[in-house]
Amino acid sequence: MSNSILKLTLTLMLGCISSISYAACPAGQNEVIVTIITDNYGYEGYWEIVPFGNNCGTGTLISGGNNTQVGCNGGGSPFTSTLGNGYPNKTTISSAPICLTTGSTYTLKYIDDRGDGGFKFKINIEGLPIYTYEGNSANNSFNFIVKPAPSYDLSVDEIKMPMYIQPSSKAIEGAIFNFGSTTITSFNLNYTINGGSIVSQNITGVNIPGYTSYSYSHSTPWVSTTNGNYIIDVWANNLNGSNIDSNPANDHKMFTVVVGNAIPNILDDYRTSIHSFTTIADASNGIILPRDLDFHPVLTRNELWISLQSTEAVGGKTAKISSAGQSGQNVLVQKDGNAWHFMSMPTAIAFSDNGNFCTSPGILDANHTTTSASDHFTGPALWSSDPAIYAKPSGGNGSHLDMLHQCPYAMGATWEVDNVFWVYDAYNSDLMRCDFGKDHGPGNDDHSNGKVKAYEDFPVSYINLDIPCHMALDGNKKWLYIVNGGGNKIIRMDITTGSQSGTFTPYAEPLSENSVYTGTTNSEYITTGFTQPSGIDIVGNRLIVSDYATGDIKLFDCSGATPISLATIKTGTAGVQGVKIGPDGKIWYVNRLNNTVMKVDYTLVSTDINTVSNENNFSIYPNPANEFVYINNISKQAIQSISLIDITGKVIANYHDQTDKIDVSNIASGFYTLSINTLNRSSNYKLKIGNNQ
Repeated sequence: MSNSILKLTLTLMLGCISSISYAACPAGQNEVIVTIITDNYGYEGYWEIVPFGNNCGTGTLISGGNNTQVGCNGGGSPFTSTLGNGYPNKTTISSAPICLTTGSTYTLKYIDDRGDGGFKFKINIEGLPIYTYEGNSANNSFNFIVKPAPSYDLSVDEIKMPMYIQPSSKAIEGAIFNFGSTTITSFNLNYTINGGSIVSQNITGVNIPGYTSYSYSHSTPWVSTTNGNYIIDVWANNLNGSNIDSNPANDHKMFTVVVGNAIPNILDDYRTSIHSFTTIADASNGIILPRDLDFHPVLTRNELWISLQSTEAVGGKTAKISSAGQSGQNVLVQKDGNAWHFMSMPTAIAFSDNGNFCTSPGILDANHTTTSASDHFTGPALWSSDPAIYAKPSGGNGSHLDMLHQCPYAMGATWEVDNVFWVYDAYNSDLMRCDFGKDHGPGNDDHSNGKVKAYEDFPVSYINLDIPCHMALDGNKKWLYIVNGGGNKIIRMDITTGSQSGTFTPYAEPLSENSVYTGTTNSEYITTGFTQPSGIDIVGNRLIVSDYATGDIKLFDCSGATPISLATIKTGTAGVQGVKIGPDGKIWYVNRLNNTVMKVDYTLVSTDINTVSNENNFSIYPNPANEFVYINNISKQAIQSISLIDITGKVIANYHDQTDKIDVSNIASGFYTLSINTLNRSSNYKLKIGNNQ
């Protein structure tokens, strides 16, 4: 493993070492204390500090762990370490203080007998955790410079804002980190948009000790009015009055935001149109066993991601379609280096507005060691869509950002906020709210800050492991829609309801929260019309659901307590799983049996509200109508039926004898579809009855 200067931590708190007393070092030296956090196998590790350039065991200055069985020669096979030697498991230990030369470089050597790493180290200099390091292999080396923190060093750590927004007023907020030794009590918080005028706020009355974080929210929001790309620049100055920051290199944080249009709600156009189906990608592009799809949150990219099931022995894959459905479209199939564990047979994919995405592995055990109910070490994983991170080498744990091993046979995924996703635990029949919190970075393995809520009284079942139950969240109304595949139903739950009724025992790894919730407001929302429902998505007050057995995609009005069936789109082929309403407002889906990614286009039969016609040379008038509707150029011999259909899709009138003059005087005012069926085709027209609607 190559040596590297350790990256400064952004999350460590001074309180974790507050109980340590520090020895006075002579001039030209600084006190150094090593804090060691062991993993589940504390007896496997040994560490020491040596002068830079020395091998392990040469000029050792301080050491700890299992020197007897591991030492400098461990980290090989067969393993020699045994329980009861070295450090205890899952324990934090602080070394004795040592004085090291200021400005000099030293090396921390960490040897892991099994070869998988897992120990974490903090290098505390003059009482502050200046560096952190996590081992991930058998022989780890880390170089650090003995350099105490400057008096003043306040850095903007985060700008918390979606990557893509609609024109609106947005708060400038995020987190600041104090890398200095002086407690910050006041400062100026500033921002610019595209290098424009500085918007400044003086913040007072705060208390930010060294190496702690502070959440900020600027008092003046940014108001965006025009679509485009914007660079937000945030920084702090005038620390504790008029003190200058000692390290200007980390003062500024920049973030690019794209302002654009929302997904249009045009799904009603599918009700009065002729449907066509466009193949976006197929097996020739590497699309094998697709199960779900989602668009990158920056809608103007038209970047579509697909989860590919693959096999348990290989691990799942993703396909990224850039400029999907447009000229210059490109398909890139990728497999992470440890997809075997973190993305095994993924059932779903869902994006957050920060560019991260979640996948749900549809397996019992991510280590593939057993099918026993007592071993179910798996759950949803978090990934970055950044091409510089995703599927790039990062130690032995691939490029995943985080994982919560509490959800065997995970099905479906939908995003709520930040790094929070909802997933269905098909093994335990629980609905899970999985909060990854602040991710641990690519390829690391600290999942202990995760928060999981298990909704154990939620009535969901699945058909089989090849047909996942997907879900969709109405973020405005806080309604979660879940496909109950085993019951051929759609269930709706209010995510703001329910209360904690207990806790569950986390499997194998600790969690920050492991709550059991019951008493939610939920109901069987759509109970008929499905054979094998699977995919689901929502925009505004319109809901779409796919049927795996029939290939149909059904459209519903979900604005009220009772759903209204609006239309059925017949794809003509079984195997439809994930469905998605794209940036263009149209329906996209994957077909697992055909290995295809598809888009549903349409041609409106009529858009003119006053008089309408089509290629059959029909025209209807007046429109709106009060008493009669006249149809010109109609051949009585060619007509099979004429029907009037309301907005729910229900046929309310058939006109068998009337062809060129239809009586609508007894029809309630509203919008309808007039369906004219000939021997050759069916034509639909928008019709308005009554002038006062």
